[in-house]
This record gives sequence, structure tokens and C-alpha cells, in this order.
Amino acid sequence: MTSPLPVSGDDQSGRPALQPNGRPHPLSPHLQVWRWHVTMAASILHRISGSALSAGAVLVGIWLLALAFGPESYATFTGLSASPPGLLVWFGLTLALTYHLASGIRHLIWDAGAALDLKGANLLASLSIWLGLLAGVAFWVWLFVSGSVSL
Repeated sequence: MTSPLPVSGDDQSGRPALQPNGRPHPLSPHLQVWRWHVTMAASILHRISGSALSAGAVLVGIWLLALAFGPESYATFTGLSASPPGLLVWFGLTLALTYHLASGIRHLIWDAGAALDLKGANLLASLSIWLGLLAGVAFWVWLFVSGSVSL
């Protein structure tokens, strides 16, 4: 069976390409075709923050292992965590956590059927980015002001 659509196997123009079974299928547009908008950025940040939190879970597991292996191991871990690079990692994980939480609330609102229009979706995406950022920074300001963390 031949297709009335033009078929090309290797171009990225959006025209159909051949599947392994010989039938044509459209290629996905490349990122250069899409115009960036806040909901796209929020979606990408949600995925990145989820991946960072997976790495953070491994770090928490290492912390628990250091605790289980005794005072020397725990002191080494806390020493590394309290160093400027360690604090930067924990700060990044805090931002990932607060943003992912704010973005999860955005998704819950959408699941309830609210703010699905363009204006509402853009507003929620912007709010989730800013609230996640502000909450993470506020938490670390509080840590430094309270004396719990110092450089």
C-alpha cells in the first residue's frame, strides 16, 4: 500500500517518515519549532526537580548509612555536608523539593478541573515557580539567621 503523503525517513521537517512496518507516521516537531512559554518551563522544571529528588533520596540513604556505621562515619558525612559545596547541594535539593511540592499542588488543582484555560494555566505555572523559589530561599535564610547553618 502506498501513502498519498510524502515520505522521508530522515528529515526533521514534520513530514511523515516510515515506521519499521512500512507505514508512514509524522515526526515530532523539534524544540526549535515550539515557542517557549511558562507552562512548558514549569513542566520541564517539574521533571528536573523530580530527578534531583531521586538523587537526594540516595543522599539521605547515605546519611542513614553513615549514621549506622558509627560516630566517625557520621562526623565525616556531616563535615562534608556542612562544607560550602555540601551546603550548595543541600540548597539545590531544597529548591527542588519546594518547587516540586508547589508544582504538585498545581497539578492537583488541574486534576480538580480548575485553571485549565490558558490564562489560569499560565498563572498557576508562574506561581508554582515563584512560590517554590521563594519557599526554598526563605527556608535557607531562616537556617542561617537561626544559627543552624553557617559558612
